[in-house]
Amino acid sequence: MATLAARGAPPPRPIRHIVFDIGWVFVRLNYGPIVEFLRARGAEVSDRGSMLARVALDDHETGRLHGRGLLEQLAALAREPVSLEEMHAWWVSVFELEPAMVDLAHRLSERYRVFLLSNIGDLHWVHLSREHRLQTIGEGALPSYLAGVMKPHAGIYAEAERRFALEPAATLFIDDRADNIEGARARGWQGIVHQGYPSTVSALKALEIVR
Repeated sequence: MATLAARGAPPPRPIRHIVFDIGWVFVRLNYGPIVEFLRARGAEVSDRGSMLARVALDDHETGRLHGRGLLEQLAALAREPVSLEEMHAWWVSVFELEPAMVDLAHRLSERYRVFLLSNIGDLHWVHLSREHRLQTIGEGALPSYLAGVMKPHAGIYAEAERRFALEPAATLFIDDRADNIEGARARGWQGIVHQGYPSTVSALKALEIVR
């Protein structure tokens, strides 16, 4: 009976939409220098986690805290005066581009509808758009600060479906976090947990999306 049921099951829908995360997919993040900058000015922070635990990053990345407010919170961690201009320069300096992944997304956009979906605040999004032109990938982007909700909450996937006219069963999501992929799968999307360019390309080959 199981064999008959499997034979009678409809085939999976072909992928028509590919949605990419940004952090740890198109860019690596190195918070070491900004942590050292703050420590040198008296901040009691030892690593990325201890720094971000003391600011309202979730509020920032859901649009409830504007970039200036985040910079003020970061600067307040230091015992010595730090200008907001200095703080901004350090905050946006954390990125290292992954050119192979950016090129892959551009190539896929020639045959698929490609979009970006990322937990990100306005400061980082503006910087990545200006310096690396990530906003030119595919047909559109939904940063979490505009969606008002972050992955893996179902609301951000629903908003992406609405905004980009995505058909869940025909949508593939590529993200470095397994919980974000599970959130997408709960909406009916397919998913690849990104662990690096080679493994993601292998997964795309298995889906016959790339050769």
